[in-house]
Amino acid sequence: QVQLVESGGGLVQPGGSLRLSCAASGSISSINVMGWYRQAPGKERELVAVTTRVLNTFTNNYADSAKGRFFISRDTAKNTVYLQMLSLKPEDTAVYYCNARVRPRTTDTLLELWGQGTPVTVSS
Repeated sequence: QVQLVESGGGLVQPGGSLRLSCAASGSISSINVMGWYRQAPGKERELVAVTTRVLNTFTNNYADSAKGRFFISRDTAKNTVYLQMLSLKPEDTAVYYCNARVRPRTTDTLLELWGQGTPVTVSS
């Protein structure tokens, strides 16, 4: 089965940086969309960044709150997506979830998968 495994969260001071990683494992045919969501305490889950692959062209999109500070990238050989977060603010505190639309090799389906979440706390 296909799974997403996240890592890289932690506690940082305002202005600090973190790099989140999400690796997809299993029998995978293709992954065309990978993204990052976050959910702050008591709030709805929201999209932070998403990268979409068309052939060998990647298009990245960001929430307004992330644009200019967060950068999403993908290593297709490793089936891994990254979120480089710079100039972190207290309002960035949330559990960050990886999301991917995955086509397994074993079935002709499109799966929407979520990682387990990695917490990010920005506090002085």
